[in-house]
Amino acid sequence: MNIQLSDHFTYKKLLRFTLPSIAMMIFTSIYGVVDGFFVSNYVGKTPFAAVNFIMPFLMILGTFGFMFGTGGSALVSKTMGEGDMEKANRLFSMLTYVSIGVGVVVATLGIIFIRPIASFLGAEGVLLDDCVLYGRIVLAALPFFMLQMEFQTFFVTAEKPQLGLLATLAAGIANMILDGLFMAVFRWGLAGAAIATALSQFVGGLFPLCYFFSPNSSLLRLTRAPFDGRALMKTVTNGSSELMSNISMSLVGMLYNVQLMKYAGEDGVAAYGVLMYINMIFIGAFIGYSIGTAPLIGYHYGAGNHNELRNILRKSLFVIGLFSVCMLVLGEVFARPLSLVFVAYDPELLHLTLSGFRIFSFSFLFAGLAIFGSGFFTALNNGLVSALISFLRTMVFQVAAILWLPTLWGVNGIWISVVVAELMAAAVTGSFLVWLRNTYYY
Repeated sequence: MNIQLSDHFTYKKLLRFTLPSIAMMIFTSIYGVVDGFFVSNYVGKTPFAAVNFIMPFLMILGTFGFMFGTGGSALVSKTMGEGDMEKANRLFSMLTYVSIGVGVVVATLGIIFIRPIASFLGAEGVLLDDCVLYGRIVLAALPFFMLQMEFQTFFVTAEKPQLGLLATLAAGIANMILDGLFMAVFRWGLAGAAIATALSQFVGGLFPLCYFFSPNSSLLRLTRAPFDGRALMKTVTNGSSELMSNISMSLVGMLYNVQLMKYAGEDGVAAYGVLMYINMIFIGAFIGYSIGTAPLIGYHYGAGNHNELRNILRKSLFVIGLFSVCMLVLGEVFARPLSLVFVAYDPELLHLTLSGFRIFSFSFLFAGLAIFGSGFFTALNNGLVSALISFLRTMVFQVAAILWLPTLWGVNGIWISVVVAELMAAAVTGSFLVWLRNTYYY
């Protein structure tokens, strides 16, 4: 069945249209989980804690790829729409070259300063050494990781979204195979996990780079390009909300680790790592659905099809609500088996993880609304409201809850803080949807 943006969407057609995006986001999350599984089971809980402790810092550095991708694709697609394909390719090429240069500089600085940064965040002893070992190896591939994230959006702009999915699959499968080979077979320990991750990022960045450098059937190709400071500034401005959103999430992840070290030690950081891996899979479904519906929302808003816009929103709210309830049930039912996958070797860590999982699962009940709401307003070209929802959800509410609630309930307050923050973000999103309903006629 050929589905077009201009169609009227039933529940069946809506789910068929968004399924590829949902699948891609879930798969991206799963191969990250596989990495954690091998580290936890074949290397130990301290290296596992180290990976989760330093990962937010590594993600902050990698988010520049999101900025160049989202901001750059908006500028390039606008230029293509104006009919100037030569200029569009020059802008695409210039932004790619700049992002490579930025990646090299940021990776170098990260490698140099990762030890004092990890120490400042609270790592010490063996945990600190493991953070430095893992981080330096992964940072060596940072320029390719940035390209991998950047080209995801540029593949869509080039009308080749299936190649973006192929690049994600190639990187993910490479990571899974190499994890098993380096840790389970060669017994390279934490260094093996880092090398596997770095090589998978190399695959994810090199494949699209080679594709766009070669003659291809897409709308874009890498060519010679002069530096354009004005276009670069426009790109940074366009992509700043995505950059700040991802930075906020990573900063909050660091704060969670600091609080967990204070209230539960390394076991708390390891337990939080398990919950974050599972959370990535569940949240990936919400993000994938939001990505899949965005072009539908934008198309019908631009066409003035208010009835269909209202139809998509109402059906989406029902789908998100259904997903949320199902995820809560799955989280409660599978809390123990999922925890056993990662930490069966340590009874105390298993108990801590399981008790946290029982509380944490209730966040799935509220997270979907805020994620979809932010994407909904982005599709309506209301970047201010979208950014506000995202910033409140990923930064303000999370920080306030994680600083206050542990003082009342100890380590349980840390797990409760996630639920409270998602609940508040859902309430804000609902308020914006009601407040702006007459502005956008949905």
